[in-house]
Amino acid sequence: MGIFLSYIVLGVSLSAPMGPINAAQIDKGIRFGFMHAWLLGVGAMLADAVFMLMIYFGLSQWVDTPLVQTFLWSFGFFILCYTGVESMIHSSRVSETPHERSVQEKKRKSMLTGFFLAISNPLSILFWLGIYGAMLAQTSKSYAGEQLLLYSGGIFIGILVWDVCMASLASGARRWIQPRMLQAISIVSGIVLVIFGLYFGFQAFHILFA
Repeated sequence: MGIFLSYIVLGVSLSAPMGPINAAQIDKGIRFGFMHAWLLGVGAMLADAVFMLMIYFGLSQWVDTPLVQTFLWSFGFFILCYTGVESMIHSSRVSETPHERSVQEKKRKSMLTGFFLAISNPLSILFWLGIYGAMLAQTSKSYAGEQLLLYSGGIFIGILVWDVCMASLASGARRWIQPRMLQAISIVSGIVLVIFGLYFGFQAFHILFA
């Protein structure tokens, strides 16, 4: 039981560092409420599941090819910049109620945004390769396949716990922060996403022309 709990803590720790997903969740929570922010996190978690399955079945080597890396960096550049610019353009809508905004934003779009933000990030596969790959190498020596799946589930529970916390924090901020500050947070979140996007674009350019 103690080992399982430690993997839940690992899942929380893996999700906590500030990155594109957390920035996008903050923006979604402020503009559209809890459900949209949480579903964005669920979409990102599905991408994490894809990466973990790739590593589990030894399929992660294809990401090392320049063609695939260029596509992922370029796709990530487009998704991040689009999401960031959209966040800044619509930052003034934080004064509307979550219901007024949510009718204009489909929940499926929030989930797909999270999935594409995560799946198009080559850093994610490298990150999971280092963390999850090392975990598999270590635990496979002592545990059966069923236990490996159980501990992998613990990581996902940790990720899910963090997603709920982030969505609650972002959506609950409306009750305590003035509209102008909420608008500023939405703009800053958009800027963070664009900065990550430009970094992705630079990496794609470097692979193509280096």
